[in-house]
Amino acid sequence: MYKITIIAGARPNFMKIAPIIHAIEAVKEKGEKLEYRLVHTGQHYDKNMSGSFFEQLGIPEPHINLECSGGTQAEQTAAILIHFEKELMANPADLVLVVGDVTSTMACALVAQKLHTKVAHVEAGIRSDDWTMPEEINRLVTDSITNYFFTTSELANENLLNSGADGNAIFYVGNTMIDTLVKQRPNFRAPKVWSDLELKPQSYIVMTLHRPANVDEESQLKAMIGEIIAHSRNVPLIFPMHPRTAKIFSRLKIEHPRLHIVEPLSYLEFNYLVERAKAVITDSGGITEEASIMNVPCMTLRDNTERPETITLGTNELVGTNPKAIKKHLDKLFKNQWKEGKPIPLWDGKTAKRIVDIILEVNQNKE
Repeated sequence: MYKITIIAGARPNFMKIAPIIHAIEAVKEKGEKLEYRLVHTGQHYDKNMSGSFFEQLGIPEPHINLECSGGTQAEQTAAILIHFEKELMANPADLVLVVGDVTSTMACALVAQKLHTKVAHVEAGIRSDDWTMPEEINRLVTDSITNYFFTTSELANENLLNSGADGNAIFYVGNTMIDTLVKQRPNFRAPKVWSDLELKPQSYIVMTLHRPANVDEESQLKAMIGEIIAHSRNVPLIFPMHPRTAKIFSRLKIEHPRLHIVEPLSYLEFNYLVERAKAVITDSGGITEEASIMNVPCMTLRDNTERPETITLGTNELVGTNPKAIKKHLDKLFKNQWKEGKPIPLWDGKTAKRIVDIILEVNQNKE
């Protein structure tokens, strides 16, 4: 029996691992001797992650929650190292599979290697080249100790080869986040704000902001929101607000009749809004991927992106972090001059099957 421990530390991680669990279940039904154990490190506490969250994704609740939330970067890393070491020693695996670029990804990869367990990294090779972002450090460390690299793009392959990774261990498979989007798109459902505001398709803008560079400095956050309000014509602005942002936003005393602050939404509700929006303004990498696949104009309030394919092929544009740059992009949107998205290779809903097939093949070749 080949045993895989799958790591998730934050809500977006579960969107990435859900299709992999479905693919494992599918090959098990065909008689493959494969088992998995789902470990939630508890890195991000999210009150929306109840039983219904896992039910919506069609996956079981985690076998264990290590409850490593809170603290500084160092404290959280240390907590995950300590708790996951105990977990992996109690439940040995043949492979530890990590996804994305959160602290849990890096910490669990470290534990696995020190316990002589192979590591597979889903979304390997992604780079922003911005070392001020904790996620970039997590990516670099994880990829330096990974055995099997599952990538979303040719550029990610190049990044890995340039860093000295073994080309035979790099597998260009696509994007599991898009697997979840493809599967769940028919299940999107309207959030309460849709009926409360009597929203209509392509008549509003969705906003999300949570990165420290945008929200930790009050004057920066205030200037950005001010520019968005000033240049978004007469359309409603729907802002599902991250708790981190809400804490700072509450001190700014910003009110405007078109700005609607709502609680964080479930995956199905949030993407219902995105799919029907005139545009999305965000600083989230994952949302740029989803918006591109749904062909929704996307403005990213960052100076760099680790997902350049959303710009070269998708509907995303880098606005930067200078609030004054927002007007130009909103003007382009309202003049109906936004680019159309093109298909992104292998972002087709079949990535997880490719990953599980490769894991089985690699294991069989070793026997």
